[in-house]
Amino acid sequence: MERQGKVLCIGLVCLDIINVVDKYPEEDTDSRCVSQRWQRGGNASNSCTILSILGAPCAFMGSLAPGPLVFEIYRLAIVICTVLVNAVMLQHANANFHQLRLSLQVFVSKDVAVHFGYQSAASALKGLYSRVKAVLICAWAEKGADAIGPDGVLVHSDAFPPEKLVDTLGAGDTFNASVIYTLSRGGTLQEALTFGCQIAGKKCGFHGYDGIVQ
Repeated sequence: MERQGKVLCIGLVCLDIINVVDKYPEEDTDSRCVSQRWQRGGNASNSCTILSILGAPCAFMGSLAPGPLVFEIYRLAIVICTVLVNAVMLQHANANFHQLRLSLQVFVSKDVAVHFGYQSAASALKGLYSRVKAVLICAWAEKGADAIGPDGVLVHSDAFPPEKLVDTLGAGDTFNASVIYTLSRGGTLQEALTFGCQIAGKKCGFHGYDGIVQ
């Protein structure tokens, strides 16, 4: 593979409060909570976590509130620092804008695809391909994922479900990060898609993310 690129994740970080129960509660009933954990969440935050665990050089850009979850970001070796935005800074940033090298991939969620009337990942990508000049990727839960590249060729990967389904929170972010990780290392679209499904499936077999590389 080629030299590994750096990845910047821009977006949301939040606090997920997860309650574990014996079974899915029925409406208007009380259920005893078996356990509870607080976990840092948010799409960009989760993706940056996965990238760091996989070994990719990455950084997170977003708003952080003071608290213990900030120190967990340091533990994962994710780069964070205070950034001042002012007119002078923007002048320097705009001067170097032409030097940026961008690789454009668009992840289409299942919910968005269904909203636009598509009933499968393949049909969504074929329908949207002419409107978006980019690599399109769409995961479809237990049916795996599809992608279409600049050549218009559709590629597919089956899902890799765990032996026991434990925790699906953040599985989509795990898939996205794993695909980006592979592409940033020079992998093909097919390799990225398969690796993304494998890591996302593995993540669903345990709580959190720390066991992904074990």
